[in-house]
Amino acid sequence: MYSILIKILSITVLFQMHVIAQQGIVKVNIDDNISHLLDIKKEVNSSLGVIKIQIFSGSRIKAEELLQKFKYDFPKHSAKMVYESPNYKIWFGEFINQIQADRELKIVRKKYKEAFSFKPKPRIYF
Repeated sequence: MYSILIKILSITVLFQMHVIAQQGIVKVNIDDNISHLLDIKKEVNSSLGVIKIQIFSGSRIKAEELLQKFKYDFPKHSAKMVYESPNYKIWFGEFINQIQADRELKIVRKKYKEAFSFKPKPRIYF
């Protein structure tokens, strides 16, 4: 009984040594439009569910001045100027929950009294 089992195992091992896996190269051609759509989807998804803080809304000149001042006052934050007709707005932060946003808002309001937190609407591109 054992001799038959040993023969079967040795034959199996010998056959396995002769089996070679196939190798190949897969090349995927992606249309430029698909890459563009994926970039848009990433941008939309990144803005969903996050909370931002707005420190200003008004004219472009005042927004540019305030943006530079904010970058000096809070260098760890990356703020950006956003245009929503008819105003330029200064936004910063991408907080996952309201508690995190409120903690930062409390600090920022010491210098920027009109600051508030909000969930931005996703931008839809056509």
